[in-house]
Amino acid sequence: MTSIANETQSAKKERTPITVVSVLTNKWFLYAVSLTFFFGLWDYVAYKKILGSSLARPLEVLDYMGYMISHRLAGNSLWGHAWASTRRILIGFSIASLIAVPLGLMMALNKYVNAIVKPIFDLMKPMPPIAWISISILWFGIGEPSKVFIIIIGTFVPCLLNAYNGVRLVEPELYDVVRVLGGSRRDEILQVCFPAAFPAIFAGLQISLSVAWTCVLAAELVSARSGLGYVIIKGMNLGRPAMVLGGMVAIALAALLTSQLVGFLEKVLCPWKREIEGL
Repeated sequence: MTSIANETQSAKKERTPITVVSVLTNKWFLYAVSLTFFFGLWDYVAYKKILGSSLARPLEVLDYMGYMISHRLAGNSLWGHAWASTRRILIGFSIASLIAVPLGLMMALNKYVNAIVKPIFDLMKPMPPIAWISISILWFGIGEPSKVFIIIIGTFVPCLLNAYNGVRLVEPELYDVVRVLGGSRRDEILQVCFPAAFPAIFAGLQISLSVAWTCVLAAELVSARSGLGYVIIKGMNLGRPAMVLGGMVAIALAALLTSQLVGFLEKVLCPWKREIEGL
């Protein structure tokens, strides 16, 4: 008993003294150096007008974002345009994931479903979502349905593919354990298949979310009167680099928030996921 306590005590991470090397190799210090270098280089290039007058300085972008928050563009403030894009993302992403994830699971678990769906899926998989913009406008017009449709097309493939591979890559030994313990096929699916596939499914959701922001931006650049893509194209037409970059920064922040939301859901629904230290 004493030896176990001693081993536990010795296993505790000892407090290391603060040295120059430990500070220089600290990840938060490296984060600060990276961001300082990035914004410093950006400010220098803009100040020296290396790219002409087409690049605004970081403070000018922040100032213009503050201006867009308090002033309306096409009837919406920056918050309104950000919500318009986010709303389209949430609708299209939700519809795609609710269809693609169960379909991918069924394809992996049932050879007949796989035989029916896989040829059509393989035909659509290499087709870029942006190629659907023209036909979506012909089908649905320039309103909200066409933009949501593009998001559904773009997010459907990663969701289905990761759900499918998440089941197919489950180690067979895990199923053998359930069979040895007298489990049924239902136990194999509920106790082994789904929990083991969840990390891959959420990885697909994260990828789909990134694709969704690309799709909504492309759709709003073509035909929209609201959204962050509209802000960017309007800034380009008016020759305002700060407005363009402000829209890009707003997209990055909104995409980060939605990605964090999916990550939070993953931690709640999939607490057994292994995390690699240092990544």
